[in-house]
Parts: sequence; C-alpha cells; structure tokens
Amino acid sequence: MALLERALRLPLTANRSLFKLSTVCIKRHVSERASSKIQDTSSPETSDHILYTPEHLALKDTLKKIIDTEINPHVDKWEEEGMFPAHKVFKILGNAGFLGVNKPVEYGGLGLDFSYSVAVAEELGSINCGGIPMAIGVQTDMATPALARFGSAELKREFLLPSIMGDKVACLGVSEVGAGSDVSSIKTKAVRKGDELVINGGKMWTTNGTQADWMCLLANTSDGPPHKSKSLICLPMNTPGVHIARKINKMGMLSSDTAEVFFDDVRVPYKNLIGKEGMGFTYQMLQFQEERLFAAASILTMMDKVIQDTVGYTRQRKIFTMPVLYHQAVHFRLAELHTEVELLRSLLYRATGMYIKGHDVTKLASMAKLKAGRLAREVGDSCLQYWGGMGFTSDVLVSRFYRDSRLLSIGGGADEVMLAIICKYMDTLPRK
Repeated sequence: MALLERALRLPLTANRSLFKLSTVCIKRHVSERASSKIQDTSSPETSDHILYTPEHLALKDTLKKIIDTEINPHVDKWEEEGMFPAHKVFKILGNAGFLGVNKPVEYGGLGLDFSYSVAVAEELGSINCGGIPMAIGVQTDMATPALARFGSAELKREFLLPSIMGDKVACLGVSEVGAGSDVSSIKTKAVRKGDELVINGGKMWTTNGTQADWMCLLANTSDGPPHKSKSLICLPMNTPGVHIARKINKMGMLSSDTAEVFFDDVRVPYKNLIGKEGMGFTYQMLQFQEERLFAAASILTMMDKVIQDTVGYTRQRKIFTMPVLYHQAVHFRLAELHTEVELLRSLLYRATGMYIKGHDVTKLASMAKLKAGRLAREVGDSCLQYWGGMGFTSDVLVSRFYRDSRLLSIGGGADEVMLAIICKYMDTLPRK
C-alpha cells in the first residue's frame, strides 16, 4: 500500500492533521473493485459508488484539501495576474502523487488504473477557475502519456520522472496557426542530420508555454503520407532557437499561460524521439481517449457548483416581490441542467469502466467530450442569466465559468470533430 499512501501524503506546506484518513481506506487493496450496488452518483461520498472505491474517494478528499489550502485562496490573484506559478503548484501536487496517478511506479507514478485519474480530474473541478485544471491536464494527460508508453528509459528518466514529481513543467506542441483540430495538417519539420534533429516551424495556443521546461513536440520527420510522416519529440524549452513569441491574451482561462512558440534551426539529439519515427500521429490519436475523458471529468464538479451557487443566489434575490427561484421557468430550468450533468457523469463512468477493462471507447469518449462542451455552455449561459446584472460582472464565479468553459467545445478537438468521429463509428460519415 506504499503507492496509495504516497498519494495520500500531505504537501509539505499543509497541516498534516487535516489529512488523516480512515485506516480501512488505507488497508484495502487498490485493485479491489467497487460494489455493484446501484447508488445515486450525485452523492459520491459512498463506499458503494458505481465506479469509485474508498481509495478513489480518499484520493479525491486529499486533493480537495490541497485545493482548499494551496490553490483556491490564490486563484483570484493569479487570474488577475494572468498566470499561476506552475512550478510551485505542480511541486505540491507532485509531492502528493497527483501528477502520475496512472503512470509507471519506476518513474515516480502510482501505477493505478485510469479510473483513479478520472477521480482526480473530477476533483480538479473544485478549483475556482478553468485555467489551472487545464494546465494540470496538459501535464498529466496530454504531454506525458505517449512518453510513458513508448519512450525510452533514458527519456523517461530525463523528462517523465521530473514531470511526475513536479520538478518540470511540460507543454504540448501540436496545434499551429493553420492546424488546430486538423492535426494531420501541421507544417513544423524536424529533419535528421547525423545524430540530431533540426527543427523549424512554430506552435500556437501552447498551454503552459511560457513556463514549460520541455515540450512534447509533434513534427513532420518525413515527406510521406500525413498520418505516417510525423513523430513526437522531447524538446527542452531552453534549447537555442526556441523562441517564445508572445503570451497570448484570452477571453477566459486567464490564470493559464498560453504561448506562441517559434523554432529556428533548433537542434536536439535524435534519441529524443519518442518511440518509433513516423508513429507520432498514431501515438497522439491513442491518447485522445484519455484526454477527452479527462476533459469531461474536470468540468463536472464546477458545473455542479455553478448550479448550486445559482440556486442560492436566486433563492435570496427577489423580483416582482418573490425570489427569482420561485418562478417556475427558473427552478424547472435548473432541474433540467442538473439532470443533464448527472447524465454526463453516468456516461463518463460507463466509458471509464469500459476503458479500464481494455475496450475501445473512442466513440463514448468523443460523446462525453461533445456533451461536456455543449452542456458547459448551457449551464454557463442559463445560470448567468439568472444572476442578472451581477452575472455580467467579474465578481462572481458564474461569469468566470461562462468565459472559461467556452474553450471546451474548441480545444482538444472541436465539437465538429467529435461529431465526425461519432458518425464514423455509426457508419454514417460520407465516404470519399
């Protein structure tokens, strides 16, 4: 149980007395599955949860306490400054094991199955903004999965281990100005010259880009077919020729730094290639199942919070002599939204349960990502409306959620891409 105990360790700056857990949670084996008894998943603090065991819930509880003590008290300041201190926050999370929940034990991970990562992602929604959970997700579920699966032992020691421990910040270099959801259209090239790769091109919308120590870079390493010409490369960001062109100003996700990056004859060792040359596109596609499930999980808790905050506000705010909440249009709409959130949660748990059993859940993960983005827009828009003029200010969480959540239908594959994938699995996509 040393692995789980590490995950439940207190960050160095926190009060250890807050993090005592039940001995039954510590002693129970991590591979033991949850009871099959049906329970209301809107009350996740139960040992008979449809997906989570007491160990999952213990991880969530520990992470929630870290969020409450180390992150949320500073979120407003970081939002105002337009950046959160990634190295400081990631080190706290790394010390507690949250940056490598499903990563190999020999490189600092906990070696647990992906359902534990989903539990962590769901709890990250307790952070009072969208930018920090997104930045953490880039580190855990976008920049490092291919390295963990296909990288050499040397690369794992140099890049994966410190990323899991929180000593290095990672970013993902895939999107470009002319290639966002269409990954096959990237133009950045990495040409082999002897024992080196010479990289030229640029990346756009790079989360963690101004603070990152290394980038998991997707680049063309040949002139072959688009799906077989790309490779993933570990690129140290302090390498000569790597230029941070600018920190991009955004309408939301303000505490997450986003960069435009250029590469001018950047040289890295050929051994920095992750896995086999030409397999980069395939590796990138393989991790999309986890990335999209993480995205859906990370928005659930915040949607719950926004709905509950709106219930509280409309209960005390009066219009035409009675509380706004008492108008049928309002309490019916909030009931609809709450129902939709629970349906999304059920889809997420079903997809995760199938995934950890080895099934291909590309269709379900795409459905969850699609639904999460669209539902977040509905929740943000409807709830903001009920806050009236207050909702149009920057003083309340609902307005921040309204701005932040809009990205979910764009980043990580736009809604239209999710629909195309679903149609492909339905065999309704027109054939070329």
